[in-house]
Amino acid sequence: MSERQSSFDVIVIGAGQAGPPLAAKLATAGRRVALLESRELGGTCVNWGCTPTKTLRKSARVAYMVQQAPRFGVHAGEVRVDFAAAMRRMQDRVEQSRAGLKRWLDGIEGLKVMEGRGRLAGCSGKAYVVMVDGRRLTAPRILLNTGTRPRIPDIPGLAAVDYLDNETLLALRDRPEHLLIIGGSYIGLEMAQIFRRLGSSVSVIDGGERLASREDKDISEALASLMKAEGISVHLGCEIEGAEAHAGGVQLRLAGGAAPQGSHLLVATGRTPNTDALGLETLDTKIEMDDHGYITTNAQLETSAPGIWALGDINGRGAFTHTSYHDHDIVAENILGNPDAPRSAEARHAIYAMFTDPPLGHVGLYEADARQLVRQGRSISLAVIEMEEVSRAKEEGETFGRLKLLIDEQSGKFLGATMLGIGADEIIQVIGQAMSAGTHWRIVRNALPVHPTVTEFLPTLIDKRKPLSGD
Repeated sequence: MSERQSSFDVIVIGAGQAGPPLAAKLATAGRRVALLESRELGGTCVNWGCTPTKTLRKSARVAYMVQQAPRFGVHAGEVRVDFAAAMRRMQDRVEQSRAGLKRWLDGIEGLKVMEGRGRLAGCSGKAYVVMVDGRRLTAPRILLNTGTRPRIPDIPGLAAVDYLDNETLLALRDRPEHLLIIGGSYIGLEMAQIFRRLGSSVSVIDGGERLASREDKDISEALASLMKAEGISVHLGCEIEGAEAHAGGVQLRLAGGAAPQGSHLLVATGRTPNTDALGLETLDTKIEMDDHGYITTNAQLETSAPGIWALGDINGRGAFTHTSYHDHDIVAENILGNPDAPRSAEARHAIYAMFTDPPLGHVGLYEADARQLVRQGRSISLAVIEMEEVSRAKEEGETFGRLKLLIDEQSGKFLGATMLGIGADEIIQVIGQAMSAGTHWRIVRNALPVHPTVTEFLPTLIDKRKPLSGD
């Protein structure tokens, strides 16, 4: 496409997990498309999220399994972790993924990839104006895929401390001697286990009563047990009164007098949507947002401004790569047309995994949600089986965790599932797909499974269900 091209059919702001495939799909269908990215192609997932952390997780798991080798009759000698080499392996994987994405996009006719921060600047006739590094672009359709950034809490003294976030943590090449982590949720717990297995001392500090407080209480307690079993210090219910540099590292002041010290500090206390610098205020039609800055959309991910869609983390429908990628399909069908009924973001069930080891998978309702429905008169059953009862888990020597199912007894449909244990990130998708298909529990129970697997215990789990009370 010509370098002078400034008028497009579609402008995509942000090249995370939704932006590139959507831009490619529209350009392949004959639309003139501009894809703008102010940082790195691939967004958080490729550069600071899934790709690097899961690569690093593998190095950490290998180190852990070598240490566990005598349990399996294998003697490997002294274990030495080359932290810098593990981090280089991680970075190599990121660069390969990013380079592959760039080659793919550069080869698509009708798609122009531009480096720079895109910002809306009002309208020109029926088209929207987008400014990128002083250049003026126009298009009647705008797709926003700008993601989120770390949310930093207002802790006295924190700004003066050389703290880390999920991005700068991955830039380290020297192993932290003692990593303090503020935040006991998904990012905090994954990084706690990874860095502990790579040889750092780790302390997790959280203000809540339990880790990963979104999860069922029994699952939160199991996660705390998992962390402590690996030598990670867990401090819950902590009010952090301040942070300060101390002895070449950092010290936190907690209410009650405790003062944990560490060589490094990771702040993992949530995310903030990148919507504040998009120029949304320049539009004639106001784009509706919630109190946290997430853009409100309808089921087809259209905003309140005609011709503008919001995809991925910024629409508040789930800060997950797979959610963002699924968003791109919804919008593509909305723009290009679908002979069948258009996809809807309202029709899908929230599903995700936390990649601790073993992993946690969840879909649909939590137990507390189900108990609330029982109090309202619904007939719901709960099924639980411990991983120590599962043959495959016993054979692998990985018996930590449990499987849980929630079933609507009137319709026979699955309402939700939580799985903590070996293979949970894969097995949870069996229930997720059954929920999407509206499948009765009998279909899953009566299907022929493969032995020996964890999934083969789903029929046994279903048959263990008991009525759930509202207590």
